[in-house]
Amino acid sequence: MRSSHGRRGQSLLEFTLVGIPLIFVLISIFEIARGMWMYHTLAYAVKEATRLAIVKGRDYINTGGTVVTVARIVQEIGPRGAGVGLDPSELNVTLSSEGAADIPCNPITTCAANAAQWPTPGSNGRNRRVSIEASFPFRSALAMFWPGGGPAQVFGVKWFRAYSQDLIQF
Repeated sequence: MRSSHGRRGQSLLEFTLVGIPLIFVLISIFEIARGMWMYHTLAYAVKEATRLAIVKGRDYINTGGTVVTVARIVQEIGPRGAGVGLDPSELNVTLSSEGAADIPCNPITTCAANAAQWPTPGSNGRNRRVSIEASFPFRSALAMFWPGGGPAQVFGVKWFRAYSQDLIQF
């Protein structure tokens, strides 16, 4: 008959063989979910900023509305707007409109005080195409669980990119 001591060793071995891979799979699922959440947040923020630019056009200003500025657009994309949880020091944005030079905001904190009207006023504001492109780095937290890893272990950075364009409506 076996002793209870041998059975405890067998249980420990079984947990090691099954438990560690299971924990790794669970952490991987959380990391994938976090990455999907960050990408969706970035795409949503860019779409909302584009919507702000196309709806609040020339006719909106003529009826007493406020001018949409570069600072207002990046505020909409940033963490105080639709980009909740995105670090503004790592979020890069490029604003483009027909007939005007691109406005790079790399990172968006560089454009936080830009009071220039965007999209730039023109003779025909309607049906002008505006587009916003943004990128944000995703760094996986799995590096700290990798054997021999730790803070010095660096995995590759995956850049999430989002793009939205539309025509000025009003």
